[in-house]
Amino acid sequence: MQLFSRHIRPEEAERDADELDAFSQAVVKAVERVINSVGSVEAQTASGQTVGKGSGFVVAQGLVLTNSHVVRGAVQLQVSFADGRKFPAQLVGEDEDTDLALLRIPADDVPPAPLGDSQKLRVGQLVIAIGNPYGFQCTVTTGVISALGRSLQTPLRRRLDDVIQTDAALNPGSSGGPLVNTRGEVMGVNTALVVPAQGICFAIPINTAKFVIARLLKEGHIRRSYLGIGGQNVSLHQRLAALLKLPTDRGVLVISVDAESPAAKAGVQGGDIVVALGDHPTPDMETLNRFLAELPPGTETRLTLVRHLEKLTVPITLAEPPDKSA
Repeated sequence: MQLFSRHIRPEEAERDADELDAFSQAVVKAVERVINSVGSVEAQTASGQTVGKGSGFVVAQGLVLTNSHVVRGAVQLQVSFADGRKFPAQLVGEDEDTDLALLRIPADDVPPAPLGDSQKLRVGQLVIAIGNPYGFQCTVTTGVISALGRSLQTPLRRRLDDVIQTDAALNPGSSGGPLVNTRGEVMGVNTALVVPAQGICFAIPINTAKFVIARLLKEGHIRRSYLGIGGQNVSLHQRLAALLKLPTDRGVLVISVDAESPAAKAGVQGGDIVVALGDHPTPDMETLNRFLAELPPGTETRLTLVRHLEKLTVPITLAEPPDKSA
């Protein structure tokens, strides 16, 4: 049997090489824009025993963002950068519900990483992860956005919704590092990987992180109200939204309802689509969670839902989140 192969002309090979080189240069430039902002975070007890290692990156002058699980239980914190400098760090605050923590270091000359808009992410988009897996400083991996709007559990068994899934390789020590687009803008905070699966990793959207940073700077913590649903973002047909006079043509599809939660007591069901909390449209899980963080537990309000192509409004009383750390 004779095998045939298409002859590649020299000009085609050169064009392909140029395209690959342009792709490589885009990655290189994106990394160069961010990498000096990325550090290694080490958490220690009072006796100097290491209880956590991970990554972090500067988001503003003297402020480093990392994962809450990296610094949990620490009495002493240290952030090291690729140029050899090491700084003691103080915990500004942490938010266990998003697995984010904000640190302050005595350094005003470490450049902050440019922060992007995670709402602009698209499935299939190229992304770059930077971190310190196993202590290897400023390791770079690439991949794509595999999915958006995923849900997973934090180390404290709290549900984290609206999470980015990527196949950019993450390993122990990558937690807290930035997930970057080809413009060198941070689009997410690397937080978890599925073991033993390969290529299933997760990041917290940077828009969620921006909200958390602002609240931690202001109050040092975030006291959220609890609704008790798991959901994912969906789009509604514009004609349906107009017919039902909905406040938005997007919403949060209810995937699960926690037993004895405010949502369960209000009669929320799997398959419902949440389009408003009180007077506030909720086009996505990020927006819904932001409003829950602004309303104190005990607030009596209402949910606007779409169920079986009909608009439904139900009263609901928000509650304290259940203690899942016990």
